[in-house]
Amino acid sequence: MIEVKSIKESNKGSKIDFLGFPIHTYSMDETVQYILDNIRQKRIVNHVVLNAAKLVYAKKSPILEKAILNSDLINADGQSIVWGARLLGMNIPERVAGIDLFFRLMDEFQKAGISVFFLGANANVLDEMLKKVKIRCPNLEIAGYRDGYFPQDKDKQVCQMINDSNAQALFIGISSPKKEIFLLENSAILKPCFRMGVGGSFDILAGHTKRAPKMMQNLGLEWLYRIYQEPRRMWKRYAITNTLFLYYLLKEAMK
Repeated sequence: MIEVKSIKESNKGSKIDFLGFPIHTYSMDETVQYILDNIRQKRIVNHVVLNAAKLVYAKKSPILEKAILNSDLINADGQSIVWGARLLGMNIPERVAGIDLFFRLMDEFQKAGISVFFLGANANVLDEMLKKVKIRCPNLEIAGYRDGYFPQDKDKQVCQMINDSNAQALFIGISSPKKEIFLLENSAILKPCFRMGVGGSFDILAGHTKRAPKMMQNLGLEWLYRIYQEPRRMWKRYAITNTLFLYYLLKEAMK
């Protein structure tokens, strides 16, 4: 069992410094155990995942960088992060993809009787997602839910709605960097012990977006599948972020 500590208190063996960002070296099972232990002890955990694109954006966005650095638990979401760390002589035992952790936690929360609040997506996607959740986890306690389309000046009202639900865990299905910034700016007033940004996972669970085949996931090619799905929107994004990630990685490797 993992010792229950925040990332800021954990020993150096449980995390690495990868291109300026701390990453927990926990496996999926260890990550889940860490989260469950902290919820039971009512300790706050702001969770974030890191992939190549988010790392590149964070190096150019001080507020996103601050949001990541102020998180309590950081997992390697992208296979490129795992391979990159190994290239630099650091070991991450496995990729802990955000969507896989999201699905696993719903199962574990159902078993443990931990209540959840879902925040994100548009109303139609959220409705479809909730139907799938009730099929997948019929005994999961859903304390509340709300779509993710609200202006920033409504943050406090949304936080009050979440707090009034008495949820123990919060899943935020909003894109980056909005979800990270939302947590950074509102962490102090949110009551759920566990808070996790899950990005487009609501859309995937609802069936509105398809996830890459398992083989492409294992090869670290999910980004290529996203380009295939949305070529006009995604090709330039990944051309830039993948190139810059390789640049940062090779620059570090040559030191």
